[in-house]
Amino acid sequence: MAGPAATPTASASAPASDAAGHAAVLVPDEPSAAPARAVLPIEDPLTGSPAQDLALAREVAEDLAADPAPGRGPRPERVRNMPTGWRRVALIGTMSIFGPLCIDMYLPALPDISRQLHASASAVQLTLTACLIGIAAGQLLLGPISDRIGRRPPLLGGLAAFVLSSLACAMAPNIYALTGFRLIQGFGGAAGIVIARSIVRDLHSGTALARFFATLMLATGVGPVFAPQIGSWILSFTSWRGVFYVLAVFGALLLVSAWWRVPETLAPHNRLTGSVWSTLGTMVAVSRDRVFLGCVLACGLGMGGTFAYISGSSFVLQNVYGLSALGYGLVFAFNAFGMIIGAQVSGRLTARYGANRLLTCGLGTMIVGGAALFIVVEGHVAGLGGVIPALWLVMFGFGFVGPNSAALAMQRYPKAAGSAAAVLGSFQFGMAALIAPLAGAGGTKDAFPMVALVLGLPVAALAARLLLTRTGSQPLVPAVAAAAVPAAEVTADAAR
Repeated sequence: MAGPAATPTASASAPASDAAGHAAVLVPDEPSAAPARAVLPIEDPLTGSPAQDLALAREVAEDLAADPAPGRGPRPERVRNMPTGWRRVALIGTMSIFGPLCIDMYLPALPDISRQLHASASAVQLTLTACLIGIAAGQLLLGPISDRIGRRPPLLGGLAAFVLSSLACAMAPNIYALTGFRLIQGFGGAAGIVIARSIVRDLHSGTALARFFATLMLATGVGPVFAPQIGSWILSFTSWRGVFYVLAVFGALLLVSAWWRVPETLAPHNRLTGSVWSTLGTMVAVSRDRVFLGCVLACGLGMGGTFAYISGSSFVLQNVYGLSALGYGLVFAFNAFGMIIGAQVSGRLTARYGANRLLTCGLGTMIVGGAALFIVVEGHVAGLGGVIPALWLVMFGFGFVGPNSAALAMQRYPKAAGSAAAVLGSFQFGMAALIAPLAGAGGTKDAFPMVALVLGLPVAALAARLLLTRTGSQPLVPAVAAAAVPAAEVTADAAR
């Protein structure tokens, strides 16, 4: 069983090691007497028997209590208050669905916003782009900060910013103010996304990490299914401003839950030292590790393919194939459940086949689905009866891609989980912001742009994965490469 990442010892000269004995980091006795420690990747195979959440959480707590940082005393007992089992999944999963909630819940209100604020359709759509930019930029900033000062301060600060900006959105007097507040709202919501991933990496490793990310897909997959329906229900008895009031209440409840139930999971002796610029430099160093970058590209490009479907399917299915709004909602929910099913199947297969192999399988499945969609649409074969199964297959494949690519990327940097999560999440939402207008480039009755993106982006993701994460690939950062695992020691899972 792949256990949690080992914690550094109290020695100033002895390097910390992972479960396989590979050198990890050097921790100086006094941060002012030595340069900041290098952030090195680990090669911990995502194979072995799955660990129970409760047992793994207890093991982490016991290790931290038994191995305190020099001169700092034992880990605070508060770490044992972290929920376990499904309660942990529910809490962290709720933090992870800020993206779907910010993006999808107010979509039914776009026409009302356009009428009441006297704004064009493109100006209203800019509020969606502003939110995506905020989510991407917020992760880039808050992830590295959390590696330096801990998880709780940026998490609580981001949630507070989300609540205040949601209230400001509800009271926005014009479209320009709404766009600015949406940018801040996305920035605040980014804290939940990036810190949730970092907390998961603090508490889990190996197969348990991949399985937990697969379970989180249940929450992130259900969000897009129900968020538009919740928004429509709110609009049935109030205006579009009520949607943002509901988001503010949701954020406030989560803020209280995080304050009460989420302890600090990053011990002081595991935090990055040095200046703020060195902390941001860690994120740059992490992003130059090409094995990590291959996983990020696989995840981001794969998500780009699914977002091309999300942003373009309403026009294609309704305008080209004649589905009603109700019929489109049912098809959208059906395909979203395909992603959820794929993630749960992937979680059950991780221990047997490994995350690397399942990631490749997921990308291959997305390509098969995209190719089938291309043939059906461009060849005018089977009509709607061929389009829906092809799209379902694409979403099912992403259920494998999302959790396994995230686990493989986060697994390499247990001491810089915030920076790793920032790069991963910002690229995902950056791709979403870029793909959204491209999917509709051909107009409201042209399916080709959406189909081309749904097929082309998974192909690019698979190519990036094969080129950058091949066996023996070493990080490009000199400080990292100096202690990288030799090619001869690469695990069997990495070779898959």
